[in-house]
Parts: sequence; C-alpha cells; structure tokens
Amino acid sequence: MTTPASFAAALESLRQVRYRPELSIEEAPAPQRLAPHAVAITAEFVEDDEELASGRLVLLHDPEGVEAWQGTFRAVTFVKAVLEPDLAADPLLTGVAWTWLEEALEAAGPRTALGGTVTRVMSESFGTIGDRDVSGQVEIRASWTPLCDPADMGAEAQAWAALLAQAAGLLPLPQGVAVLSPAHRSR
Repeated sequence: MTTPASFAAALESLRQVRYRPELSIEEAPAPQRLAPHAVAITAEFVEDDEELASGRLVLLHDPEGVEAWQGTFRAVTFVKAVLEPDLAADPLLTGVAWTWLEEALEAAGPRTALGGTVTRVMSESFGTIGDRDVSGQVEIRASWTPLCDPADMGAEAQAWAALLAQAAGLLPLPQGVAVLSPAHRSR
C-alpha cells in the first residue's frame, strides 16, 4: 500500500519531536485493523528501577475520512501512572486528570471529537502478601481528531508527552527551555 503524502508528512513531524530526557520513547507496532495507516509511540518514565508512568500514542489515518472521527486523522492515547494512595483516593482525581489532558491538548492546536475515560485504581494486599503498601494508579484513555496540518502533527505527540509528564508528577518545563534528545532514545 502506498503511503499518502499527508501521512508521510505526519510521520516526519512526529519523528522530529524532542521529548523530555526523563521519558524513554520508542516507536512501536501500530494496530493494523483500525485504519489503513497507523503509527504508535510508547513512552515510560522510570525512576530508581520503578516505572512511575507509561503510555502509548497511536495516530491513525484514513485518507477517505471516517464519519465518527470527523476527519482523516485520529489520535488515540493511553497513559498510566503510579500515585500516592492518598492522591489516588481523592474523589476529584478523575476530573483533575481529564483537565491535565485538556490543558496539554490546548497547546497542540485545534481538535474535534475529544472523548475518553479516566480510571483510578486502588490496590490493598491481604493474607500472605498483606505487608505490601497500599498502591494507587490513574489511567487516562482518550481519542481526538487533530485539525492541524499533517506537517504539524508533532504537536499532538508533544501534548501527549506533556500529559504523561504531568501524570508522572514531573514539573512542567519553563517556557523557552530547550529539550535535548537523550543519547539512549530509540525509534
């Protein structure tokens, strides 16, 4: 199948993004049945051998357009982060996490058909493993239709990375601070 120029431009834009050095980014196999063209990016933030956050961004493209998408491109994301138990128990967490997504996407430009879910998970161990600490997680699943030029699709990946960093508890980078790509980054 021939790659359309619009998808090739989107791929080039995605591959030019410079991510925070704390995030380990890789291009991963994309789902094949959702659209004629797709790319997936995975990321994780690990500190002291513990994964604090991970995620996946999939960019789908159907040159014919999909009515439900309201366009020819669709971004789909999943972000999971470990939380302190008291934060995970906060009843406002799901709304706050959705706000993280909305704020991250504001910087990416116009979009339509944004939808998704936020799930909080609390785990408490019992019996022979009862000595483990109570743990918490937040999971954000969302999809939206970017309305930007395909050559500017990297902004969607930057928004996703900002969401992942926020969920991981990383402080935002100050305006104007350049992000250098780490040497260990792979594609």
